[in-house]
Amino acid sequence: MNYSDIFKSSINKLKLEGRYRYFNEIERVVGKHPKASWILGSKKNDITVWCSNDYLGMSQNKIVMSSMINAVKSMGTGSGGTRNISGNSNAIVNLENELADFHKKQKAIVFSSGYVANEATISTLLSLLKDVVVFSDEKNHASIITGIKKSNALKEIFKHNDLKHLNNLIKKYPENRPKVIVFESIYSMDGDIGDIYGITNIAKKYNALTYLDEVHAVGMYGANGSGIAEKLGLQNSVDIIQGTLGKAFGTMGGYIASSNIICDAIRSYASGYIFTTAIPPALAKAANTSIRYLKKSNKERILQQQNTILLKKYLKNENINFIDNESHIVPIMVNDPIRCLEISKILLNEFRHYIQPINFPTVPIGTERLRVTPGPLHTEEMIADLTFALKYAFKKTEKVNFKKPA
Repeated sequence: MNYSDIFKSSINKLKLEGRYRYFNEIERVVGKHPKASWILGSKKNDITVWCSNDYLGMSQNKIVMSSMINAVKSMGTGSGGTRNISGNSNAIVNLENELADFHKKQKAIVFSSGYVANEATISTLLSLLKDVVVFSDEKNHASIITGIKKSNALKEIFKHNDLKHLNNLIKKYPENRPKVIVFESIYSMDGDIGDIYGITNIAKKYNALTYLDEVHAVGMYGANGSGIAEKLGLQNSVDIIQGTLGKAFGTMGGYIASSNIICDAIRSYASGYIFTTAIPPALAKAANTSIRYLKKSNKERILQQQNTILLKKYLKNENINFIDNESHIVPIMVNDPIRCLEISKILLNEFRHYIQPINFPTVPIGTERLRVTPGPLHTEEMIADLTFALKYAFKKTEKVNFKKPA
């Protein structure tokens, strides 16, 4: 058996289908966001980044950077171990207290990433609830799906944001059987918003726990930036809120916020929490600083929202197809994987606009797209230039036969 041939064949299959992922080398430059350098061999090319999850540019906020630099000088670069060995720093404890207050919950616990927070919490939660049924939105993130699979719990997948379907599924089970409904506030690929009010009402009716993924909303929505649940006044209606430090807050890590007893149970049983190195104190300090800053400052959110409206206006004027929604995520639809990759290359090579193509399995086959996230530091000139480049790239590729070989 030739193992290399097997791997080579699997890679060639992705390339043939237009799903092979190319990783461009990018160098971020402090004070220049959303500008960056594209490294190609020995050459650096100035580009404008449009697909960053650093939604508000907080990774380059001077106050946040100073917080991390000072923390490194006083506490070093690493945490020194897992939370239960030597990694339970004062900085991470303070961060968890801040996050609990941020979401109006009793307690919060921090993980190494948002993905780990979902996978570890969901798999542990479902494993602790004997004979549990989990109800999961069909468009939930891969980390949620993996967490559910790891638990081996009975699962019911409800149609996206379909309250009637959810209600029909959940009413089949006795009231005293444990139930958990898992959903998101903002779905990252379409940018639409989950029906938090409707789902929490169903949960109350059928005695179910609710688990809300707010990773694309924390820092971005609500008076204090706590997310869509805060914006709608529904934080107290959700049992577990999960978020990230790696998007709007501009650092790295993930977390959950919930009751004391739920957090203690997850902390005590989740292998993804127990057996991994804690985030460094300097990272925790920077995240805490970013959260506190965005609780008080609304200017970044306002500018970001204005730029999103402006970009959509430009796209509409040029009849460029995109999914119009109420969030900051602007999916520009291409609906073909090879064409999507080609448009991405044209934007980068000819216009120096950087937007990575989004293909299956991240989105369903035939719904390939460019996912644009305008931020507060983009300018109208940048938006106008991007729109021109998109129109050019779509026109240049419209008569090309992108059908895959048989």
